[in-house]
Amino acid sequence: MIESVLAALGTGRNIYCDENNIKPLKIHYGDIVILLDKRELFRKQEKIDLSFIEFEILHLLMRSPGRVFSKEQIYDIIWNEPYSGDYNVVMRHICNIREKIEDDPGQPMYIQTVRGVGYRFNGNLGSE
Repeated sequence: MIESVLAALGTGRNIYCDENNIKPLKIHYGDIVILLDKRELFRKQEKIDLSFIEFEILHLLMRSPGRVFSKEQIYDIIWNEPYSGDYNVVMRHICNIREKIEDDPGQPMYIQTVRGVGYRFNGNLGSE
């Protein structure tokens, strides 16, 4: 009986400690590094302060580089609710993020606009 309990505990422990279930603590593209466990962003090794929503949007885009997200999708995922109004709030946050991480926010290298569709993070920057 004790062996069966220990076997069951060992099985459960394997599920929670399975390396395949552990999420990465860092995402790195180009000179941008996001530390997920600390909720910190660095560009060229300099810390950049982001609001809660800005961090969540950037994290969403960085964890799926190259994937295009519509404004509607970004709102639904980040605010965790459907939105039936003006999506300028998403555009404003994207603009704020660009001002903080881009050398030239008017010609963004990291967060790219896909005209008529939405936004994507440039996955061609190389990752670590």
